[in-house]
Amino acid sequence: MEGLQRMLHAIEFVEKNLDNDLFIEDIARSACMSKFHFQRMFHMLTSYTVSEYIRNRRITVAAQELVYSNSKVIDVAMKYGYESPEAFTKAFRKIHGINPTVAKKNSQSLKAYPKLSFQIQLKGDVEMDYKIVEKKTFTVVGKSIRTTTLEGENNKRIAAFWNESNENGFTEELAENCGSLGLIGICMDFDKQQENLTYLICAEKQMENVPSDWEEKEIPAASWAVFPVHGAMPDAMPKVWERIFSEWFPATGYEHAGGPEMEVYLSDADPSSEDYYSEIWIPIKR
Repeated sequence: MEGLQRMLHAIEFVEKNLDNDLFIEDIARSACMSKFHFQRMFHMLTSYTVSEYIRNRRITVAAQELVYSNSKVIDVAMKYGYESPEAFTKAFRKIHGINPTVAKKNSQSLKAYPKLSFQIQLKGDVEMDYKIVEKKTFTVVGKSIRTTTLEGENNKRIAAFWNESNENGFTEELAENCGSLGLIGICMDFDKQQENLTYLICAEKQMENVPSDWEEKEIPAASWAVFPVHGAMPDAMPKVWERIFSEWFPATGYEHAGGPEMEVYLSDADPSSEDYYSEIWIPIKR
């Protein structure tokens, strides 16, 4: 699994440069990946954004240095990239629950975020079906939310958004005007640090008069890797997402093209049924 081996190279690069300026472009380059693909793969594999991981590792290493050396708080703060002792103290207290000066006297209550390690193994026990679809630019209509990806908050917000949309009748109204893809959930407009995204519940535009409280978004032409998802929602979908990033991408040589990602709900069956069918669409490139 060459892709996971390259992720290990990136982790080593981060570790060697915790006390230097770290830029995601450089980290991704050390893994021979585009910035966008590296960030998405890292987040899917670890549940951390790259920035979160760097912050957690720096504050862990900084705590060890404070406790086991004679370094001053201000010197450690500057070494690990904090603009002031106050900023360092705030970050330190958020992770460890105590101030740095207290930590120098009592290290028993400190937390540690260990260096990541990916277990590289060839499973090969269950095949992954997929197809490549070329689709031209198309327009979708629907409603969206903006959410952070920090600490898995996006998963909670998106689930709540679907529940709200089902209860207030929005998805039912949307379903009456669906195109061939049915109802769609789209992740798009990821920010540069991969800590915010827009999630859109939508369908392909089929109507002339779109309700005033709906949005229109253009989805660019792309080559899409399409993965079938069999099983009850919401549990079936995350399992396939995990396999895509931990098995399919590393094994195939494809890379995320950086565009929107889609969850496509084609079936009219009960989503809680074990026979429910849906799809994941990811824009790809060689």
